[in-house]
Amino acid sequence: MNPAAPHTTTPATTAPVSEQDLFSDHTLAHTEEVYGELRSLGTVVYLPANDAYAITRYEAIRTANSDPATFSSRQVAFNPQMNEILSGTSLASDPPQHGKLRAILTDNLSPRAMRSLKGTIYADADTLVRELVEKRTFDGMADLAVAFPVSVVLDLIGVQGDKRDRILPWGEAAFNLLGPLNQRARESFPLAGELFKWTHEEMTGDGLAEGSIGHAVWQAAERGDIAPESFGYLVHQILAAGMDTTIATIGNLIQLLADHPDQYAKLRRDPSKIPAAVAETLRFRTPAPGFGRVTTRDVEVDGVTIPAGSQVALLYGSGNRDELKYENPDVFDIDRNPVDHLGFGYGIHGCAGQGLAKLEINGLVESWIRHVDSFTVTDVIPRLNNFSRPYASMQVTITA
Repeated sequence: MNPAAPHTTTPATTAPVSEQDLFSDHTLAHTEEVYGELRSLGTVVYLPANDAYAITRYEAIRTANSDPATFSSRQVAFNPQMNEILSGTSLASDPPQHGKLRAILTDNLSPRAMRSLKGTIYADADTLVRELVEKRTFDGMADLAVAFPVSVVLDLIGVQGDKRDRILPWGEAAFNLLGPLNQRARESFPLAGELFKWTHEEMTGDGLAEGSIGHAVWQAAERGDIAPESFGYLVHQILAAGMDTTIATIGNLIQLLADHPDQYAKLRRDPSKIPAAVAETLRFRTPAPGFGRVTTRDVEVDGVTIPAGSQVALLYGSGNRDELKYENPDVFDIDRNPVDHLGFGYGIHGCAGQGLAKLEINGLVESWIRHVDSFTVTDVIPRLNNFSRPYASMQVTITA
């Protein structure tokens, strides 16, 4: 365990200071603990290790996300190279550019579009779960949490051929590059470069299945609805971000239900609680717990002035454990049903793919509670990533 980080408190209009590093091995492995310490210092905490102002409280995070004119997404990553690469994506743009780019995603990922996929996704989920039940023991990450969303998203994007095997390591590398240029990020550059080269230089709409979202984005570029270069950016964004957080959430939910058999029994008795269980998982163990912003002007947040041009870290995972927002926030309780959680972000940059993520997770859980009376999870091994919080593996054993 890392020793308690020293901190000092400076005058009223400046932020308390913590020596914690948001991207250290210790923080990545003990995110909720570190975020709790930062939250106890104040709503805004300055982190010299990251040269960033962390916003820790739920209401302040929502307010910042509601004000893109002040909290710009031009610095969503914590290094200048990645921010330059992301320029031109909906993730790293502000209004009015953001609206046109975002519309291409939301048109294809809208609730109406997702409804047409529900039958197929639920049927595929049931097939996978029944196969795993027959195995009795399996790797909950590779065989369940990874296998299902990777298959669904690649079909949705229209990715075909040998590139399918490369997508998962590409996506994980892209998430590492959203942090600072630490060792994890530097080691990820070659893989992330392969993804960038494919999406921006090699891929064409002809290589994506007709009727897929990827093909639709290419057609939008061909019509002139978006700039030609935006095609690669948008597909890059969907592929990099469309799976990792869903994978992490499935793994988190399986582990949490195994660790809380009373909650699993409650869920089996009342399957209508599935959406609440998913929401509570996203609150309790946020899969992408922090995102970057940059201030365009001096702004006061809860009595602290953040100077113009400052890197800001919106700690969604901290806001989701804010005791001023949620009663007993460190308790996993599916009856809480926190529909207002920050697990998908908030505001104009809220996760465009959350409808698909919910379909995938809900479909798996519905089949899981139907076929599995009880199960255990052991040998959980985390995988440290600068931006997401996945597990590398976990052994799932179906006991009944």
